[in-house]
Amino acid sequence: MEKTSLVELHEKIKPVRVLILDVDGVLTDGGIIIDDSGQETKRFDVRDGHGLKMLMRYAVEVIFLTGRNSRVVDHRAKDIGVSEVYQGVRNKREVFEKIIKEKNILPAQVAFVGDDVVDVSVLRRVGFSATVADAADDVKDIVDYVAKKNGGRGAVREICELVLQAKGHWPDVATRYELP
Repeated sequence: MEKTSLVELHEKIKPVRVLILDVDGVLTDGGIIIDDSGQETKRFDVRDGHGLKMLMRYAVEVIFLTGRNSRVVDHRAKDIGVSEVYQGVRNKREVFEKIIKEKNILPAQVAFVGDDVVDVSVLRRVGFSATVADAADDVKDIVDYVAKKNGGRGAVREICELVLQAKGHWPDVATRYELP
């Protein structure tokens, strides 16, 4: 696939009003830890969470869309202020279509970050598609942007910063945090 230039990326990102993220392999490193009592834990990157909070501060809605069911995901969503979470989804494309219909938005106004073949049908439909550095090759081949970082290790933060830059909010972020 021919790589998209930064200018072209920014044009794809500017209309984005909603960011939908897969969870396992995107917000986490894909590992699942189950202890002796059957309790599941996952590792989330705190900087990814802060990136999502920054996006929400600038009116980009964040939604989690995952094939698995996990109370851990609900806790993480609540912790960072994500109110819309779809778990146990067998057909992500159907849920994506439901989301855009309910929100009365166009696919071009949605960004999606996925990492595996189950995400391809949505990645092909959105205005801006992205993945993590350690995603499946079939996914890397079709997205607009491949993060330099792995899932659960800063890739989401990297993508959030790209969105903030494309939408022209980065100077305000830099001022807020006294960045150089």
